[in-house]
Amino acid sequence: MAEAHQAVAFQFTVTPDGFDFRLSREALKHIYLSGINSWKKRLIRIKNGILRGVYPGSPTSWLVVVMATMGSSYCKVDISMGLVCCIQRCLPERCGPYQTPQTRALLSMVIFSTGVWVTGIFLFRQTLKLLLSYHGWMFEMHGKTSHFTKIWAICVRLLSSRRPMLYSFQTSLPKLPVPSVPATIQRVSDWWEEYIYLRGRSPLMVNSNYYVMDLVLVRNTEVQAARLGNAVHAMIMYRRKLDREEIKPVMALGIVPMCSYQMERMFNTTRIPGKETDVLQHLSDSRHVAVYHKGRFFKVWLYEGSRLLRPRDLEMQFQRILDDPSPPQPGEERLAALTAGGRVEWAQARQAFFSSGKNKAALDAIERAAFFVALDEESHCYNPDDEASLSLYGKALLHGNCYNRWFDKSFTLVSFKNGLLGLNTEHAWADAPIIGHLWEFVLGTDTFHLGYTDTGHCLGKPNPMLIPPQRLQWDIPEQCQAVIESSYQVAKALADDVELYCFQFLPFGKGLIKKCRTSPDAFVQIALQLAHFRDKGKFCLTYEASMTRMFREGRTETVRSCTSESTAFVQAMMEGSHMKADLQDLFRKASKKHQNMYRLAMTGAGIDRHLFCLYVVSKYLGVKSPFLAKVLSEPWRLSTSQIPQSQIRMFDPDQYPNHLGAGGGFGPVADDGYGVSYMIAGENTIFFHVSSKFSSSETNAQRFGNHIRQALLDIADLFQVPKVES
Repeated sequence: MAEAHQAVAFQFTVTPDGFDFRLSREALKHIYLSGINSWKKRLIRIKNGILRGVYPGSPTSWLVVVMATMGSSYCKVDISMGLVCCIQRCLPERCGPYQTPQTRALLSMVIFSTGVWVTGIFLFRQTLKLLLSYHGWMFEMHGKTSHFTKIWAICVRLLSSRRPMLYSFQTSLPKLPVPSVPATIQRVSDWWEEYIYLRGRSPLMVNSNYYVMDLVLVRNTEVQAARLGNAVHAMIMYRRKLDREEIKPVMALGIVPMCSYQMERMFNTTRIPGKETDVLQHLSDSRHVAVYHKGRFFKVWLYEGSRLLRPRDLEMQFQRILDDPSPPQPGEERLAALTAGGRVEWAQARQAFFSSGKNKAALDAIERAAFFVALDEESHCYNPDDEASLSLYGKALLHGNCYNRWFDKSFTLVSFKNGLLGLNTEHAWADAPIIGHLWEFVLGTDTFHLGYTDTGHCLGKPNPMLIPPQRLQWDIPEQCQAVIESSYQVAKALADDVELYCFQFLPFGKGLIKKCRTSPDAFVQIALQLAHFRDKGKFCLTYEASMTRMFREGRTETVRSCTSESTAFVQAMMEGSHMKADLQDLFRKASKKHQNMYRLAMTGAGIDRHLFCLYVVSKYLGVKSPFLAKVLSEPWRLSTSQIPQSQIRMFDPDQYPNHLGAGGGFGPVADDGYGVSYMIAGENTIFFHVSSKFSSSETNAQRFGNHIRQALLDIADLFQVPKVES
């Protein structure tokens, strides 16, 4: 039980007069309630398992088979074709409970039923694996589905027509193959998490963490505490649905489930710093959130007894924090800068200054929270008339002032003074589509289910008897304050060096792109190649992240977007002497190649994770490979990613066209490169987030963004499709 560890039930200090022992009734109450809550969750999961219906593998199905066998015997119909009688003859005539013929007959029926049940499970799972091993549908052109694929789709739909099948699919998803080496070498996803994320010693801020924006054209309320009350309530509702296994898996084409094991670590998770490697601390439950405001840290309970606080109660609690005039304690204001600086320095400071006493208790309250909340004093939003507004909004979410985000938490919910929200997400535990799933649920629930009063407050009446938020207490010595200041200076230098240019591309979206008979992602990726060549006069190694969520515990694979086909198209465009028909042909070849590479990456046939695994194995075996050393040391000077839109469709985008999220972004991977994130937000618009570093003379985020705009327009002109003027 996580709450038993996070609640400081017994506190004592040594004084000249002896021991000062204090017993916290509130903490003991929450320890007791956490135990009750834990058992309730277990009972709910058992109930859900029974209510899912009868299918091979469930206890209910076994009971049905037994009852069917006995019923057929009672009706004098032998559905076993003589097998029950055969089993009965094989049983010893006189042995313990088998004294009577009736008992031996009953036991024979149970043995036969169990055999039928086990055989059913085996055949069911083998059928699922056989169906899921077919990926040919991904390689077929749109509108040219083969008869074999149609038959396959019908079979899958028949098996997944009942709710339990959706969950059964996830346990049957194939694992990516890994080399046969000693047990100390773990799965690919574990290696990736360990060596790419957790062993990194550079700051997380900008280098690893990423951000996600709010709805940019719609404002539900400008009351900061009210918007936060609804959002936090929606997040805990989402966590409850995850715990009760009520979240249906995202499906590809409505058929194949996209496995999302990372969702399990979305809440109650913190990255703990270490000198050589970090670790992810995940708790089974947490009943509070940690909140930062004006240099102070607070602990806010999410439950009253076993009842989740209503949005209006949460609004009252957050408003109490906003109204609290108390000043920060010495060293408290910039404490979170430790999570923004170097990992080794943070690990050493954590061991030296936060391993005992009130500092440990306060740090535990943060690290054991469901997530972190930052109440900012600034206001940010997207103003279409102010081009810089979206970029300033993005920078505020990416790094803030370097000490008002807890970068180790799985995510920080950022609340601006004008009621807008955003997320800053730690990358080790999951990839962007997972947090995007949560964010869509929160925004949809906030807008279409919870709502606000005419004055912008949460619905309902608050309970003034609720215990106020608990102020966390610190005792930070001057040596620790010096370490905090050092980490802050490192983080500030890193944040000041980031140039972020975010913009909304209005001339067209995926509606026009589809008329060009190509995929929107391929269209944008080829445009990025053209824009990069115009920006730097050369090509570079390009990284595009592709999800491998069709595989159990799958994370990402790399699509190397700079292909010989795309470079041929770009060079032809730059020469300016080719006919439009020739350019169209070159573009279609580049687009087809890109789509095929993306499909290969999604289905586990990419190359980069295999190269990575070979590198890990070579290190384990002590074998030097010049090829692997070279290929894995080449910098990705153009790192790109597409943010998914409408994964769970909580509302109809055609009916609410202004309910658009702008997606999110990340920092540049290379010091002399670009980071580009984009969201194809609808039929008529695309959002771009372009990052680079001021310290590089080769890059300029705004310049590159303008090249992206022009490249998109130039490619669209090849197909002579009318565009909406910006």
